[in-house]
Amino acid sequence: MDFVEKALQVYLNRLKHYHKISWEELSDVKKIDRTNVELLKQKEGELILSKIESTETLVLLDENGKEFSSVKFADWVNQKLLHASGNLVFVIGGAYGFSNAVYDRANEKISLSQMTFSHQIIRSIFAEQLYRAFTIMKGEPYHHA
Repeated sequence: MDFVEKALQVYLNRLKHYHKISWEELSDVKKIDRTNVELLKQKEGELILSKIESTETLVLLDENGKEFSSVKFADWVNQKLLHASGNLVFVIGGAYGFSNAVYDRANEKISLSQMTFSHQIIRSIFAEQLYRAFTIMKGEPYHHA
């Protein structure tokens, strides 16, 4: 899916003009039985939580999260940037979602759609929506309401 990676890079490069941003993809969990979904989520959760600082605001991209229009998402991002303590961290989960420990640590959950997307392609979709949010906040013409 080279086109997905290319799209992701386009939007990450565009986002750098608006805000300091970093993007990290965690390695797949190795050496466990991949059919044991709960163990897989637990191990992925441990890896995710090891990367999150206590001062950071953790937002999960989750099918059961709050949905926004692009304009409302821009307003939400703007409020978070103004009032969040520490960094605002968005996490895209694995194929089976998040462990209970990650849900417990999360400050919020948002959903990009009621549809299901692969976690590979959602990276590009989310990066584009984040870019769109910043252009909306700046009153730039990228978003046509």
